Amino acid sequence: MPLAPPPAPHRSPFGPPPQARSGPHRRTVLLSAAGVVTGAALATGCTDDSAPAGSTPQERSAADRTRARAAQDSADLVARYDAVVAAHPPLGARLAPLRAEVARHATAFGGAHASPAPSKTPSKTAATGSATGNGAGSTAKPRQASQVPASEKDALTMLASAERTLADRRVTQLLDAPGELARLLASVAAAGAAHAYLLAEDDK
Repeated sequence: MPLAPPPAPHRSPFGPPPQARSGPHRRTVLLSAAGVVTGAALATGCTDDSAPAGSTPQERSAADRTRARAAQDSADLVARYDAVVAAHPPLGARLAPLRAEVARHATAFGGAHASPAPSKTPSKTAATGSATGNGAGSTAKPRQASQVPASEKDALTMLASAERTLADRRVTQLLDAPGELARLLASVAAAGAAHAYLLAEDDK
């Protein structure tokens, strides 16, 4: 007796499942998520008065110091981004969104508005200043510029480490901060952790 032919393979009426996207798609999702966090942080920062009503002068002073320190930390991190871009112009476009968010963090903490990102093709004088740390074109943080690693991979690793270290510091700071300032620190710390992850992915 002849054997019956095997049944035809089942085919889903919806077609094959889509393949999971990776790479740029995941980076876009993470950047968007970090941007949402930054927007929430800015909204908090714009309405926050550092310490709630009824706080003692000592509490308000401590909150003001924490806020000022956080603003300065973000400003210093912006300078690190600028130093890396000055040393490695090809990284400018990739780092621009992260640098812009860090600048917004500084503003959320009450710091001065950061200057625009430096040109992706700095002049010869500026490049020389960044490399030596004492030329006419040196940045506001010449020591940082002179310490940028020679390779792009190591420069990204340096930025990832700086973002991670600062995020951890914010978590420690928020433990003693009043309500709104603590929430702001938590939001910015979460964004910094996302930045560190993206930078670590980039240097692979």
